[in-house]
Amino acid sequence: MNKNSKPQANQKVTASDVAARAGVSKWTVSRTFTEGASVSPRARERVLKAAAELGYRPNLLARGLTKRQTHIVGLVVDEMDNPNLLALINATTSQLQSRGYLSMLLNITEDNRHGAAISLADQFQVDGLIFLGTVLNDELVSLARDIRHIPLVVLYRNCEDPDIQVVSTDGYAAGREIAELLVTQGYRRIGYMAGPVSESTRLRRLGGFQDGLARHGVTGIEILEADHYRRDRGFTVLGDYLEATSERDRVEALFCENDILAVGALDALSAQGLSGSMAIVGFDDIELADSPRYELTTYRQPMQALVAEAIHRVVDRSAAENHQLLPGELILRKSHLLNS
Repeated sequence: MNKNSKPQANQKVTASDVAARAGVSKWTVSRTFTEGASVSPRARERVLKAAAELGYRPNLLARGLTKRQTHIVGLVVDEMDNPNLLALINATTSQLQSRGYLSMLLNITEDNRHGAAISLADQFQVDGLIFLGTVLNDELVSLARDIRHIPLVVLYRNCEDPDIQVVSTDGYAAGREIAELLVTQGYRRIGYMAGPVSESTRLRRLGGFQDGLARHGVTGIEILEADHYRRDRGFTVLGDYLEATSERDRVEALFCENDILAVGALDALSAQGLSGSMAIVGFDDIELADSPRYELTTYRQPMQALVAEAIHRVVDRSAAENHQLLPGELILRKSHLLNS
């Protein structure tokens, strides 16, 4: 391109185009857009004028690669049907953008190949991976561990792998507090609805719940298992339990591992004309929990603080300890009460 010509509308303007227009070297253009680099005032003025005329924007990705920092963070997600995940994605992407970082969303639901997603993140040389409540199986942990020299952080779950940092709510303490609530209401037949099992990223809610109940002599609780964190699974699992269990043998209270399972459980009770016959408690405090239809008693996670800590570990690569557990808050509504 000569000095007076202009790229076509559908052509991307390059540093070479700006250099030709300004009558300087491509190296001078690069230095003009590099913070702290030395460029003469006259040359800088010519470059900036040419860039404005051509609509040039520097290639931040290419520059980041030369500095071994792309300012891209991979967000690994599963269970896309979980409404709490959408709130978590919103909080994480917003906080990353406020710090000048972009997000690469890696969807590893069962219909997508884990290896391809992690390989894509590696090829783009992301600055770190944050697992947003992801159930980490051994395959996924192994794939993540193969990406060397970047922070790996799991949010909202626990992980014993030394290569993966943990930022989560203190689920054990939360479980004990919920157990205390239910025992205080006088319930003795108590159950727990669990989500997908992962040896690598176990939640501590059940352990704290069982220990809290045991302190009051309540043992041998009923465990209902859901294979996905979806409303329909909570609905089906509790519906099947209600049909298979006589009224006198059913649990009086059920702690669900998250809110979307709890919402499904409340819908199952309603569908069988049993609303208010079983106390239900959830975990997360999603927006739907406050609906008059559900009035769900739940445990709120400190989302913004957890996200900030996870991003701090990726962006600043700083962590006093491998595990960071923060306290949450028990939110009392009405679903933990039985109809009198």
